[in-house]
Amino acid sequence: MCLAPFCILNACNSSTKKTADTTDSTKTDTAKKVKYLSQPLISSIYTADPSAHVFNGKIYIYPSHDINAGIPENDNGDHFAMKDYHILSMDSVGGKVTDNGVALDIKDIPWAGRQLWAPDAAYKNGTYYLYFPVKDKKDVFHIGVATSASPIGPFKAEPEPIAGSYSIDPAVFTDTDGKTYMYFGGIWGGQLQRWINGKYDANGSKTDSKQEDAPAISCKVALLKPDMKTFNGTVKDAVILDSLGKPLLTKDHDRRFFEGSWMHKYNGKYYFTYSTGDTHLLCYAIGDSPLGPFTYKGVFMKPVQGWTTHHSIVEIKDKWYIFYHDTQLSGKTHLRNVKVTELQHNTDGSIKLIDPFL
Repeated sequence: MCLAPFCILNACNSSTKKTADTTDSTKTDTAKKVKYLSQPLISSIYTADPSAHVFNGKIYIYPSHDINAGIPENDNGDHFAMKDYHILSMDSVGGKVTDNGVALDIKDIPWAGRQLWAPDAAYKNGTYYLYFPVKDKKDVFHIGVATSASPIGPFKAEPEPIAGSYSIDPAVFTDTDGKTYMYFGGIWGGQLQRWINGKYDANGSKTDSKQEDAPAISCKVALLKPDMKTFNGTVKDAVILDSLGKPLLTKDHDRRFFEGSWMHKYNGKYYFTYSTGDTHLLCYAIGDSPLGPFTYKGVFMKPVQGWTTHHSIVEIKDKWYIFYHDTQLSGKTHLRNVKVTELQHNTDGSIKLIDPFL
C-alpha cells in the first residue's frame, strides 16, 4: 500500500460519495466527467490493496479496509489507520460480490499497535493463512500470520510476528513444485529503508537510501517452511536489473521498486510486479527463478486516480485478471475502492499496457 498522501490527478481533490464509512452524500464532479475502465466491486465499505485468489473454484479477495480515522495526511501514511480486514468473495468475475464481514480485528492481534495494512492469503493442507503487516507497540512494522479452517475466517493470529520479518506488503506465491515464497517490503512509510543494516534504525531515512547513484533498495523474498508460519533460511533481495544486467538505481523513480509486490508464473517464467510509488506506475520484471534476479520489462498499468496503486494478478478460468484500486467513490487517497479488469500477455511474453481510464 502506497503511503504518501498527495494526489497527482486533479480528480483526487473531489468530495466523497456516501458509503458505509462516511457521511458525505454528495457525488464527485470527477465521477461525472471521468470514464473508468472498470467499476468498484463493492461500495458499502472502502477497500484497497486487493490480493485475489481462487480457492475451490471460488474467487476470494483479501483487501485492506480503509476508514476515515480523522488523522491528517502525511508522508508517513498515518492517515491509513485501518483496524480490521473484510474478505470479499464472488463466484465469477462480474458476479455478485459478498462482504463476509470482519475476518480479523487489530484488537485480536496480541503484538499489534496500529495500522493494519495490505494483506495476502494462502492455503495449504486444509488451513488458510492470512498474512498481514502491522506496527508493533514500538511503532515498527512486522508481518504476522493468522490461520483459519475457512477462506473467509475468522482468523486467529499467532502471538508473535514472523521471526525475521519487517516492513509491509506481504505477497505469498506457491510455485508448481510446492515451495512457497513471501515477497515483502515498502520504502517511505513502509520503513524498508530503515532496515538497510539488518536492524531497525528509528532515526533512519524517511524516504529511501538517499544514495541516488547506488542500487535501489530491493523488495525482500523469503522461502517459507512447510508450516507456512516461519522463514526457511535468510531473507534475500529480489533484485531488479536493467537490460544490461545492472541493478536499477535509487534515482530511477520510474522503474525502481517502491512497494506492493506480486508474483505470478506464466509460460515457465516468473513475473515480479510492483508499484513505483511516487511515480504511480505498475511495472513488471521477469526472471527464471522465484528468487530472481528479475529483468525490468516495462510498465503494464498507467496511474490510477489517487496517489496509491496496488494490485494482484490471478488466473481465473483460463483468463488472467488484475485486481487493483482507485479513488472513484471518494476522491480521497486514503478511502479507496477495489476493481478488476482483464490482463493480457502478448505472444512474446510481454504484458499488454492497461489504461485505467477509457
